[in-house]
Amino acid sequence: MMSDENGFFEKVYRVTCMIPPGRVSTYGAIARFLGSSRSARMVGWALNNCHSMGEFIPAHRVVNRNGILTGKHHFGTPNAMKQLLENENIKVVDDRVVDFRKLLWDPCREL
Repeated sequence: MMSDENGFFEKVYRVTCMIPPGRVSTYGAIARFLGSSRSARMVGWALNNCHSMGEFIPAHRVVNRNGILTGKHHFGTPNAMKQLLENENIKVVDDRVVDFRKLLWDPCREL
């Protein structure tokens, strides 16, 4: 991995750690906050890579722009991401966050 990419990944992890329990953010919102609005996929790549990190990164709180759990296959089991969200009282039906707009944490507005 290139050092620029490592720096971007670290920034993604820092922002992701700021998402409060019981709230969700999106790949695009994090990318916009980091000044790289066209890098939502790279945010996803960073979060896919975070499971090997020494510290806990709450990647389960990041969903796509429609509130869908598109990253769920990167968790240990097919329902792990959903279960982690439900443990924070976030309701998920058919792999979509219920009340997504209400629960959305946008770092551009929140920080």
